Amino acid sequence: MLRYTTPQPSPPMSPLVGPATPRTPGAGAGSEAPPLPPASPRPAITLTAPPSNKRRRRGAARSSLRAIRAVRALFRSLPILAPACRFPGVIPRHGHGGGGGGAPRGHHDGHLHLSGASRTTGTLFGHRRARVTLAVQETPGSVPILLLELAMQTGRFMQEMGAEHLRVALECEKRPPGAGIGRTRLLDEPLWTAYVNGRKIGYAVRRDPTDDDLTVMQLLRTVSAGAGVLPADVVGAGTAAAAEGQEAGDLAYMRAHFDRVVGSRDSESFYMLNPDGNNGPELSIFFIRI
Repeated sequence: MLRYTTPQPSPPMSPLVGPATPRTPGAGAGSEAPPLPPASPRPAITLTAPPSNKRRRRGAARSSLRAIRAVRALFRSLPILAPACRFPGVIPRHGHGGGGGGAPRGHHDGHLHLSGASRTTGTLFGHRRARVTLAVQETPGSVPILLLELAMQTGRFMQEMGAEHLRVALECEKRPPGAGIGRTRLLDEPLWTAYVNGRKIGYAVRRDPTDDDLTVMQLLRTVSAGAGVLPADVVGAGTAAAAEGQEAGDLAYMRAHFDRVVGSRDSESFYMLNPDGNNGPELSIFFIRI
């Protein structure tokens, strides 16, 4: 006679865990992943405000006083100018003609300085597989007056720049001024259409500097011109941003002096000065509002 018995449940199987070894400490007790090494401390930000902002505030505070002084000076000079009215003769210009052996105008420190241009500091930086960012500063130790993110990888941008002269054209459309709203300053436009050597690469977006951006500027405050790589743990402070930065590659940078030329309210240009002393720039950036 056949008898059927109820099968007893088998005991749970133990996980396959190897013994602890020097390479895997605590492997026999369900250990977790080893913690990340401590990150380097983020440097303190000591960047100053752009000099133009200080001059703008001072000028707004003293504009009325200067106007009053100008009117007073005009009335005081009227009796003196009346008897001395005469046509001036030909006045020779300084620096033209003659046998002076001075350096020609426009040359400074072996570079060709454009007439009417102001000297600025430009920095191109970003992780090699992430988008490149352009930062423009009035001085290396000041907060950027412009931070623009281009739709192009940093490694590719640096590679093309080393192969040929790059011309970056940034275009934006004029917006009709609304009621009581004046026209936006050119470099304050938020969105641009970007072209590199006539080839459209997408868009460029102006943004406010983040903590990582300010950290990069702080680390480069003593660098006037040069290129190199910054450690990702310092820039990202060892957080999730640092892990993303390591996946995107090292943070590369290139810094140089730029001549800023203001053509009009709707056009500005930046010409990078070659650190080798050659007259021709390797990078030209044009901002145009059409």
